[in-house]
Amino acid sequence: MKAGHLSQYFTGVAAKRLSAVEADLFCSHQHEFNGVEALMHIFGVAHGKQKFPAKFIYLNDHDSDPVVSDGFLTWYDARENHPTRTEHRLYFPTTTVSDCAAEGDLLVIGKRPDNSILVVIAEGDSTIANQIQWLFGISDFAHPGFSVREELETEQDRIAFASRLILENIGVTIEEPTEETYLDTMLKKFGNAFPSTLQFSEYARSTLTDVDARDDQDAAIMAWMEREEILFRTLEKHLIADRLVKGFGHDVDDFIQFSLSVQNRRKSRVGYALENHLQAMFDACNIRYTRQGVTEQKSKPDFIFPGVKEYHDSDFPSLQLTMLGVKSSCKDRWRQVLAEANRIEQKHLLTLETSISTNQTEEMKSKMLQLVLPQSLHRTYTENQRIWLIDIKAFINLVREKQEKK
Repeated sequence: MKAGHLSQYFTGVAAKRLSAVEADLFCSHQHEFNGVEALMHIFGVAHGKQKFPAKFIYLNDHDSDPVVSDGFLTWYDARENHPTRTEHRLYFPTTTVSDCAAEGDLLVIGKRPDNSILVVIAEGDSTIANQIQWLFGISDFAHPGFSVREELETEQDRIAFASRLILENIGVTIEEPTEETYLDTMLKKFGNAFPSTLQFSEYARSTLTDVDARDDQDAAIMAWMEREEILFRTLEKHLIADRLVKGFGHDVDDFIQFSLSVQNRRKSRVGYALENHLQAMFDACNIRYTRQGVTEQKSKPDFIFPGVKEYHDSDFPSLQLTMLGVKSSCKDRWRQVLAEANRIEQKHLLTLETSISTNQTEEMKSKMLQLVLPQSLHRTYTENQRIWLIDIKAFINLVREKQEKK
């Protein structure tokens, strides 16, 4: 096991795309796979019927919450008593997750260090399927069997900001490398409570004195986001532990409200943090903008360049205006950006979403929406998609060129 890598959470993973026959197996009562010899690299040679506790998850791009079921997997050799032959099989029960399976879906089986199993089924050709495939570094689906990885300690397997988000989507709780050296400083600065997202983002940047947004905008955004995430989880862990020590007595509603506040803060904070860091970057690069300026139908685009005053000036050329929507993750929400600034035909959307499906990026192109991602995330996309993507540096240069023309 290597801390900070996938091997910290998985001792091995196997993946395949479901054929029509296999999808039918999931939906019937005959939940046994033959031809799973490759899984011996993960489960070993079966001795009797070995039962593993398992969590089953089904994911697609449309539903906000995954389908989750608890169950088990049984690994056994159907020819255990044969002197020369083996025929390993994998059995799993009917669950709400198995009922969702369809031909072409991605199936991933991951063995955890505690000997439990995570079984993920992701809708075929979806963004989440692409992300899971990229996360585990499995791309060989030319043969019908499972592709297996046991060594999960390469640089590709290092858990960074993007991979952390995907792991959380599949129900893996990340053990954050908490920055204990900053905890006392944060408590002294903010007290025993969370500051505003703007204050916290500013503080996170202040701890990275060697990062200059004027030198490398793409690296700066990722470094700031990574640092803020670690600092946030450090402070959150302390504050939650302190609240749990105080207890809730018999007040169930108070406990539920506290739990919801933790979840809501986690969900909303990342998007605000990204906007905050972009604002700091635009300031550092001397780029003019308005954040959350009002356009038609009271829409509030995240950023308008050079500003909302120019946007509402009918004499200001529309081609000199630029709009940037910001969404840390997209799903179907990217379409919201299309109606936020009618004067600007070619819109831009900056995201940290990895491996968005080809179907979605093609639709974005057809809707005149240009996707902007930090350079380090481009590698999660296909070669054809990368030709179309632009990075943050290119976007900054585009806006700067327009700004210098006026």
